[in-house]
Amino acid sequence: MLRVGRGIGMAVTPADAATVILLRKLNGEGRFEVLMALRNSRSAFVPSSYVFPGGRVEEEDCLRDMENFCDGSDLTRAQGALDGVSLPERVLGIWVAAIRETFEEVGLLFACQRDGTLLSLDPDEIDRRFLSYRERVHSGELDFTEVLRREELTLALDRLHYFSHWITPEMSPIRYDTRFFVAEVPPDQEALHDGDELTKHLWITPAEALEGYREQRLHMVVPTIVTLEELCCFETIGDVLESTRGKDVTGVMTRIVLEGGEIQEHAPDGRIFRNLVPPR
Repeated sequence: MLRVGRGIGMAVTPADAATVILLRKLNGEGRFEVLMALRNSRSAFVPSSYVFPGGRVEEEDCLRDMENFCDGSDLTRAQGALDGVSLPERVLGIWVAAIRETFEEVGLLFACQRDGTLLSLDPDEIDRRFLSYRERVHSGELDFTEVLRREELTLALDRLHYFSHWITPEMSPIRYDTRFFVAEVPPDQEALHDGDELTKHLWITPAEALEGYREQRLHMVVPTIVTLEELCCFETIGDVLESTRGKDVTGVMTRIVLEGGEIQEHAPDGRIFRNLVPPR
């Protein structure tokens, strides 16, 4: 349930976070679907809501050692793409967190093998090995960098494209400064939610997802809703990715308002969003 603070002076400093909007072609057609995942009802942040995979940037994501797992040109591009990051060393950490969280939460890993090709989790033996890696990374038993080192992988930063920037409203008790990336799902990899933070996942067209929201079948938060609306403007995955080229991304922060006992979220464009509390 969304809880609201009691005063401006109580505003929490938002933590850096990263989210990945994952797309796949729809049955070989030009149209595409987006991966939506359901957050656990016990989650402290946006429980019982359909979201895109992602999470908080951890200190390990920001270590200088992470540069050793990046291609030089990709590293330069990534470091120059984000503005206004709290600390310079956290810029790469945001990209790393996007890839790590996607691996932990839905089992998809954006990484390249020694020959420069994207990682394939086929055949089954490789799939099982990486499933074990994922479980151990998620539990904290194994560092993400150790997986990259053992498998001689580099992070496929070029597969992620900076899409939008959302900041949790000031009155929220938990706040994130989140960079949204968009990416096409790697071939020969299948999404699988972790069963802990995420209890379900589905592939759905942006229009169908919005219909589910309007019919109150799929609860969502404002950044997710607005992102889906933007995705509806594109016909193909290529169109979505091309739209990020030279895109001027600015941070967006909505405003929480209590009106007649109802929690409302006011967007900068004047729209008012209601039904913010997910059904039990």
